[in-house]
Amino acid sequence: MPLPPPEPRRPLHHRSIELHGYERLDGLYDIEARLIDTKAIGVLLGDARAVAAGDPIHDMSIRLVINVNLDVIEVDACIDASPYQVCGEATLALQSLRGLRIGSGWSAAIRERLGGHKGCTHLAELLRPLATVALQSLWQVRETMPTPVDADGKPRKIDSCHAYASNGHVVRQRWPHYYTGDTRTHPQGDDQE
Repeated sequence: MPLPPPEPRRPLHHRSIELHGYERLDGLYDIEARLIDTKAIGVLLGDARAVAAGDPIHDMSIRLVINVNLDVIEVDACIDASPYQVCGEATLALQSLRGLRIGSGWSAAIRERLGGHKGCTHLAELLRPLATVALQSLWQVRETMPTPVDADGKPRKIDSCHAYASNGHVVRQRWPHYYTGDTRTHPQGDDQE
């Protein structure tokens, strides 16, 4: 269902984020993101440069090269537009992500390596959705691999989001042994809903 019609309004700011996943011929995967910010009116930036309405204030891109295990093999980043010339230097900090694995702890690793003065807020923001695009891009390949489990053998997906709630329909169907919902109204193995 779409949003309800808005009240009369005028545009101020537009952020466009594009994310893509690609399979490479060498067996690795490119996961890319680009962020572009524009204003509806011309603005004067912090370093006294004028930016016309519709021209980018931010234009930033990241490419992660990953393997099937979601390990970051290479990182490329560029800043083609920013409020300050010095912003481009922040791309170097992304090299600290090499060798990390996308998964549990990814957001904390981003904060640790790129937080505050160490990196660029906008590039760090792009890394969170890049992780989910990596997972979506490799979904078919990773579905054939064993389900990651914790030390007790419980699938790590359980309680990782609303769909995988331990008391929900998906867990009841896929992992009935770990289902915590009311079995009187939803017996294990019941495929209704």
